[in-house]
Amino acid sequence: MSETTVPLAQVASPSAARTAAQGRRDAARVPRSRGAGLSLGALQIVLALFYGVASALPKLMAHPSAVEPFEELGWGDPGMYAIGALELAGAVALVIPLLSSVAATALGALMVGAFVVNLMVLHGPYVVTPLVLILPLAVIAWARRHHTVELIRLVRRRV
Repeated sequence: MSETTVPLAQVASPSAARTAAQGRRDAARVPRSRGAGLSLGALQIVLALFYGVASALPKLMAHPSAVEPFEELGWGDPGMYAIGALELAGAVALVIPLLSSVAATALGALMVGAFVVNLMVLHGPYVVTPLVLILPLAVIAWARRHHTVELIRLVRRRV
């Protein structure tokens, strides 16, 4: 055999293909550095605190600053409580490793809606805030995407 010839058993082996695929998945799971992993975790905690305390809590407590925009939209208390509950659920899910990517994606979608409503209906001073929040949410969703794969695997196993 020459140096460039590989035995057929090594090329066509399903176990070799699975091992290579597993290696790629494992490489995607590991943060580039310990500092990057810690920074990402800190970002998740900061965003969870923001969404839980600064955004969801005023809505769930019916603070006047939260009530006014929902009244202007015509959504009233049910809309305010629904958005507050979604934000609180997203904040909690951001710090649960298996749910972090899904939570970041869902909160990002919520921020797209908030941007559109602020721009088209409210014309408020906080139009840019949802756009600013989408970027770190997208980073979390991308960096923690392997958790979504694990979550799907768990759900399929139970079905």
